[in-house]
Amino acid sequence: MSDAPKTSGMTRLRNYFLTGFIVCAPLAITAYIAWSFIGWVDSWVKPYIPARYSPDTYLPFPVPGFGLIVALILITLIGFLAANIVGRAIVGFGERLLGRMPLVRGIYGSLKQIFETVLSNKGDMFRQVGLVEYPRKGVWSLVFVASEKETEINEKLDQEGDPLIAVFMPCTPNPTTGFLMYVPKSDIVLLDMTIEDGAKLIVSAGLVAPEVKTKLVTLNGEPINGTVANPPLGPHPARKSRTASSRPNK
Repeated sequence: MSDAPKTSGMTRLRNYFLTGFIVCAPLAITAYIAWSFIGWVDSWVKPYIPARYSPDTYLPFPVPGFGLIVALILITLIGFLAANIVGRAIVGFGERLLGRMPLVRGIYGSLKQIFETVLSNKGDMFRQVGLVEYPRKGVWSLVFVASEKETEINEKLDQEGDPLIAVFMPCTPNPTTGFLMYVPKSDIVLLDMTIEDGAKLIVSAGLVAPEVKTKLVTLNGEPINGTVANPPLGPHPARKSRTASSRPNK
């Protein structure tokens, strides 16, 4: 009889600890990543700031984030200047100069294309989450489906009515690494979850799954996102007019 209160007390303490850990761990990791990023930017920018303009010269302690603020202001100013005619001419001259360097031009061109794709509003990023059978039949892997584009690969390998689509299969728990594959469109099972939900599913190794929403279809074929529920109990409202099925046969 005396062991039961001790067991329940230890169970409660364990539950309290796990609850506190779940609350504190995401906050601590987020704060650590943000603080590390701020320190990394400050270490790059602060050495180039003149001492008379740096608050660290007048204060007995360093000011974290000052280099990040200066970097944001400089990047915004460079973007403003690059949008003008003179700025575009300078940027074009610099790109032509880099284009003559054998090794540098490849690195610069690839990085520029990646950043333009990710940060622009062209809609060329991954649009949907899907499933493909990999690494064997009956085993499914989560993939991010890219938009359909006509490339040399499509010209060489496409079959009529079933084009190849580029998909990215990320690795768990780091979704920034993975495999690029070209899969026939008919072999891809498209999902309704968003890209963010798919990334959460991969990072959590399947522990954080998005909520399933049942799609209802109206008479005109338009889907309605929501959950299926029983109609409320109570008297049915009186019909204003009789339907064709309720009319007596003559």
